[in-house]
Amino acid sequence: MGFGSLIPTENERSLMERVATKTESNKVAGNAILYECVQTIMSIEDNGGLRVLAINILGGFLPNRDNNIRFISAHCFSFISGVLNLAMVESVDNQKIANHLDHMVSTLGRNPLKVLVQVNTSGEEFSLFSIVLLCITAAQGRKTLHLNNEWLTSFPDINDIDGICKTLVETQGYSCEEHQVTTEDGYILSLQRMPAGRSGEKADKPPVLLQHGIFSDASTWLVNSPDESLGFILADNGYDVWLANVRGTKYSSGHTSLIPNDTAYWDWSWDELASNDLPAFVQYVYNYTGQRIHHASHSLGTLMALAAFSQGQVLSMLRSASLLCPIAYMNQIPSIPTKLAADTFIANQDLYWLGIREFNPNGGGAASKFVEYICNKLKLNCSNLVSLVTGPNCCLNSSSTDSSIEPTATKNLIHLSQMIRTGKIAKYDYCGQGQNMQHYGQPVPPLYDMTAIPNEFPLFLSYGGQDYLSDVKDVQVLINDLKDHDRNKLVVLFKEDYAHLDFVRAVNAKQMIYDPMISFFNVN
Repeated sequence: MGFGSLIPTENERSLMERVATKTESNKVAGNAILYECVQTIMSIEDNGGLRVLAINILGGFLPNRDNNIRFISAHCFSFISGVLNLAMVESVDNQKIANHLDHMVSTLGRNPLKVLVQVNTSGEEFSLFSIVLLCITAAQGRKTLHLNNEWLTSFPDINDIDGICKTLVETQGYSCEEHQVTTEDGYILSLQRMPAGRSGEKADKPPVLLQHGIFSDASTWLVNSPDESLGFILADNGYDVWLANVRGTKYSSGHTSLIPNDTAYWDWSWDELASNDLPAFVQYVYNYTGQRIHHASHSLGTLMALAAFSQGQVLSMLRSASLLCPIAYMNQIPSIPTKLAADTFIANQDLYWLGIREFNPNGGGAASKFVEYICNKLKLNCSNLVSLVTGPNCCLNSSSTDSSIEPTATKNLIHLSQMIRTGKIAKYDYCGQGQNMQHYGQPVPPLYDMTAIPNEFPLFLSYGGQDYLSDVKDVQVLINDLKDHDRNKLVVLFKEDYAHLDFVRAVNAKQMIYDPMISFFNVN
């Protein structure tokens, strides 16, 4: 069914996906079925991205002990190179690509990323980089990509290591408590509480819940000196400070039935952060303190908040929300590397279909070489990649402690890439009407309506003129959505020279951002 079709039906596509993902490959019959599945996929002119799945199947054959199976896999890679009409980006001819694929097994682990190819398949773009990532992953028997060449075997348990309280808070002379909460879908998340200022005087103001952004954790609010870090500043101003850590980060790696090495552990995007993690944090703090809460967030944390607010979640337990570098609309971001990644790599779901469900941005390894290639191709100076992605931060404290770089789900990056490409704030697009119908009951993902946020709910928005992620034009679209908000309930603070990280790391952030925010909290 489907062999030689120009355009497969949704049922045919779904069937091939099920065959490819459910067939056992530890038996000869199963391998034969998978091989036929690959042949069928490759015969279809418009396969809607199934070729990535076919390559995934073949890559799974590479570590097999049977020489015949490994030969068939390598032979099929060579066949694919002919079918897909590989076009070289660098000055390497097609024969060298075919030879490389023929000898894939023997070349694994030998820096195969000397070449990068683009495959033109009905308007889709694909890369040899993705093929090699798959082969390396299959050969290593892993489902996790780490960019520092270190393969994670397990996450540390918070009870076995010094957590944020001991390493960042108590070392500065502040009291700190470790807390945990479990989400509805089983993720065990950590919270840190700072119940008093450095003087030891207990908080006499409402709780404030601080939510970090992507690739970070609660250390975001603590890495500068106590006079410059929002967590310490709030505690010294009498607030009961709570620090949240979303799923997948170092101190929120637990689950009731899964471990981080399980593929299913990373099956989430910011949809789940908004619908599960944020409500769990808010409900826990609300129940524990018996008080309504101020919420403050940065970057992806603001998207979690905005999405939840637009769905009517957690509002009854909050006093107000402060959004630093609000992320909502994203299709006007000026960061060239970020847009390139969204357009030609992550958004096409190469990593996800290749079985790499966790994305760890620590430096080194194959993905860093891929980024380096992009920088060279675009003639960009990537010695400071942070500035290329976040914007030219004006006022960072060079002597501050580096905040930890945390992993996220590949699916989360795909979701953000969908936002960049479409300009919409929508739930995750499964890129197929059948799967969208299964998840949402409609062929396209539902939109998050920012105009649905109650006009009387107090909001503080602050954004910067140099921010490449929370771009001025995109933020203005969000502000326009809030044009009917009660005037005395919406505060907008613009800082021309601030970029993305200045809002959490700048030496003058207290005077520029935090003092006005605290004044906002005080009146709400």
